Amino acid sequence: MVRILIADDHAIVRSGLSLLINSQPHMEVVGTAADGKEAVDLSLQLKPDVVLMDLSMPPGENGLTATKKLKETAPEINILVLTMHDDEEYLFRVLHAGASGYILKSAKDMELINAIQTVSQRAAYLYPSATKTLIQEFLFHVQKGEDVEHYNILTEREQEVLTLIAKGYSNKEIAEQLILSVKTVETHKSHIMEKLHLKTRPELVRYALKKGLLDL
Repeated sequence: MVRILIADDHAIVRSGLSLLINSQPHMEVVGTAADGKEAVDLSLQLKPDVVLMDLSMPPGENGLTATKKLKETAPEINILVLTMHDDEEYLFRVLHAGASGYILKSAKDMELINAIQTVSQRAAYLYPSATKTLIQEFLFHVQKGEDVEHYNILTEREQEVLTLIAKGYSNKEIAEQLILSVKTVETHKSHIMEKLHLKTRPELVRYALKKGLLDL
């Protein structure tokens, strides 16, 4: 059973989403929040598998801030951002904050259910046009002659760590999966960023997409 917490400032949206999600045999809404602060507090209390997080929740704390806080305090909780903003600026900010997925409020019901299921399995989910945006950016750099094959200079262990980082796993989770210390994972991450000339999480996700390391 996938346990879900819904964060949205509109009561009618929370009710509608709850009805949709609870109608699925393998999903259950365990709580709802009206702003980011409440979403963080309830998530730490209820420990849901997935938080469905709205970006804009005036006048309370917004979803982007809440996502950052929640990933810092409970990195094991997966966050799927639900928003009306079809804008690459929001996409990159959401990924940088640590969210595992990004889907539009205009999405069809079953697309949303699929996104929740995907994120609950610790995989990344991006709506189709967002994936296209990332790929187009890669192609732009390739056409400019900026495509440098650095992946092969990574060790096998670094390649494993890179894939898990891009999929949204925390350093602790990676350490547990690969039977390493957190400090060793952090060292691998530092070497990866240095070798690939990457500085931010969105850059790493885009690189992983290019290399086919993420199954979106």
